[in-house]
Amino acid sequence: MPDSDLPPIPTSEETEAAAVRRRWITLAEVLGVIAVLISGLTLWNAYRQRSSDEADKAAARAEAQAEAQALLLRATPDRDGRRLALAAATAGQTIQNQNIAFPGPLGVAAVDTLIEPRIEADWFEQALLRARHDAGRDEDSRGDERIPIAITTTFFSGGRMYRDSAIYDVGYRVEGGGLFGGHHLRLRGISRVGTVPPRTLQARLDALWASRNPPRRP
Repeated sequence: MPDSDLPPIPTSEETEAAAVRRRWITLAEVLGVIAVLISGLTLWNAYRQRSSDEADKAAARAEAQAEAQALLLRATPDRDGRRLALAAATAGQTIQNQNIAFPGPLGVAAVDTLIEPRIEADWFEQALLRARHDAGRDEDSRGDERIPIAITTTFFSGGRMYRDSAIYDVGYRVEGGGLFGGHHLRLRGISRVGTVPPRTLQARLDALWASRNPPRRP
C-alpha cells in the first residue's frame, strides 16, 4: 500500500486534545450519574420523612384515642361519709350514666345512676354489716376496710361515646353509733382494681369477694 493511502499519524497535540475530550466526556458521565443518585436519595429521604411524619401522626391519633377511651374514676366523700360523688379523673370526659353492681353473696341489687354519678352507703350498708358479723369480723374498723364493686360507665370523650367496665374497691370504715348504739359505714373513697370485660364482670367480682372473705370455720 502506498504511503499516501495510510491515515495520517496524529500529532502529539491532537492526541492530547482527544484525551482531554475523552476525560471531559467521562467526567460528564460521572457527574450525570452522581446527579441521578443525588436526586434519587433526595426523593427517598423525602419519602421516608413523609412516611415518618404520617407514622408519628397516626401514633399520636392512636394515643389520643386510647387516652379518650381510658377512664379513671375519682370519688369525693361528703361531710358525713355517707355518699361518694364520682367523676372522671381526666378533663374532657363526661359521665353519662353508670351501673353499680355488688358482690352476689351480699344479695344487693345493682343500682343505676343517671344525673349524679355517686355511691351511697345506704345501698349496701346493712348487707355488708351483716356479712361482716356472720364472718366474725370486728364490729369497729382498724384502718380502712374495702369492698369490691363493679362499675359500668357510659361516658362522652373526644366527640364519641365510650363504655368502661371495671372493678373498684370502695374504702370505708365501720364506726360506732354513739349514744344510740349500732354501727354505720363511713365511705372514704375508691381505688381502681382493673378493667374487666362486661360478660365476666359479675363473676370476677364474686370471685374477688370470695378470695377476700373465705367461709368462716366452725
